[in-house]
Amino acid sequence: MIHLRAATEIDQPEILAIYNEAVLNTTATFDTEPRSMDAQMEWFRRHKKNHPILVAEINKKIIGWASLSPWSDRCAYETTVEVSVYIDKDFRGQGIGSSLLERITIEGQKAKNHTVLSRISSDNLASIYIHNKAGYKIIGEMKEVGFKFGKFLDVTMMQYLYSA
Repeated sequence: MIHLRAATEIDQPEILAIYNEAVLNTTATFDTEPRSMDAQMEWFRRHKKNHPILVAEINKKIIGWASLSPWSDRCAYETTVEVSVYIDKDFRGQGIGSSLLERITIEGQKAKNHTVLSRISSDNLASIYIHNKAGYKIIGEMKEVGFKFGKFLDVTMMQYLYSA
C-alpha cells in the first residue's frame, strides 16, 4: 500500500538518491550533475508554507516525491508555483507519479496558490500524459532550450489554474 505524506528533513537522502538517478539517466530534469547533500538540504529549507513537498512510500521506503517550488523570486509571482515529480526507477509506470501529482496539486490549492506550471521535456510522454490526466493543459512548447545526452531538447509547458 502506498502512503503519501509531507516530506521531512530525515527524508532528504532518499529524495536526493531518486533525484540524482534522474539527473544521470533521464531528461526529467535538465540538471546534468548530481546534487550534493548540502544543496539538497538548502533546497528543502527554502520551501515555504505554499511550497509543499510530499513523499510516496511503501513499507517505510520512499519510492517517489513531488514538490511545489517558487516559479520566480519576484513578488508578483508569489502564488505561481512549479511542480516536480520524481519516481524511483524501480517503481515507474505503476501510477505513483499520478497519485503524487494529483495530491501535490490539491495541496497547492490548500496553500492558497493560484496556478501551477510544469516544464516537461517534450520526449517525456509519460509525464505529459499524467499531467493531462490531472487537469493540466499544454500552454506551449519551447524549441531546443535544453542540451542533454548530446542532443537539444524541447520543453512542453503545462499549467493548472485553480478556479476561484
